[in-house]
Amino acid sequence: MTMWFTENHTKDVYFAFKAKQLFSTESDFQQIDIYQTKDFGRVLVMDERIMLTEKDEKIYHEMIVHVAMAVHMDAEDVLIIGGGDGGALRELQRYPGIKSIDMVEIDSVVPEVAQRFLPGIAGDFLDSRFTLMIADGLKYVRTTKKKYDFIIVDSTDPFGPGESLFTREFYGNCFEILREDGLLVNQHESPYYRSDAREVKLTYEKTKMIFPIDKLFQAHIPTYPSGHWLFGFISKKYDPLEDLQAERWSKLGLDTFYYNLALHRGSFALPNYVLKLIGKK
Repeated sequence: MTMWFTENHTKDVYFAFKAKQLFSTESDFQQIDIYQTKDFGRVLVMDERIMLTEKDEKIYHEMIVHVAMAVHMDAEDVLIIGGGDGGALRELQRYPGIKSIDMVEIDSVVPEVAQRFLPGIAGDFLDSRFTLMIADGLKYVRTTKKKYDFIIVDSTDPFGPGESLFTREFYGNCFEILREDGLLVNQHESPYYRSDAREVKLTYEKTKMIFPIDKLFQAHIPTYPSGHWLFGFISKKYDPLEDLQAERWSKLGLDTFYYNLALHRGSFALPNYVLKLIGKK
């Protein structure tokens, strides 16, 4: 049966598409749905918010992985907080130099649903380098003794299961478990609508007090609110432009859908309204 799925971006703005519901379940943490659509392929929805679509997920996952990896080419131990859909895992697995990938996902149902309904997105969960831990991300970074070169915060929005991953305590603990040249990339929400922009500003203010290098970069993701999405490049040592290892990254010969080295550089050129939002103008 075909229906209209609607996601409210604000109380006055919504995004909608025709869809056929393929799967629906309520986990201990959230409502999880899979829809089939004509224009976006399969769509993963959590608590009535679009997490990804087959059409544009590579934009998000390539940017959350390759921007950092093209700078820190020697990263060996990587931590994914969230990311149970496996898209970031898939992109990380393209780097032969990575020795371990740990994923801390609070909801065990998400990886199960992704592997069943989104196999082209979910990475290889049987990779010997990969360890999946069903646990709370905040508690993990607070207690783990392991050190990482690269942390990806691939969280849901700053409410519900993902709320704790936007706190100053969380980022402070991430700082402690990163090696001396470690870096972190987080999904930083959209700067366009007022309520979302407030979260961008608050998150940036928390992280810039902890890390010496904290820069935002952007991508166009059509099915996310406003289509204008930000990520944070948050680092102890490396600058995303000055330390870009363009030649080494090019030699890998990775076939990407969205990311390239020119885009890498350009993605850090932010619009004036975003610079003003974060106090840079």
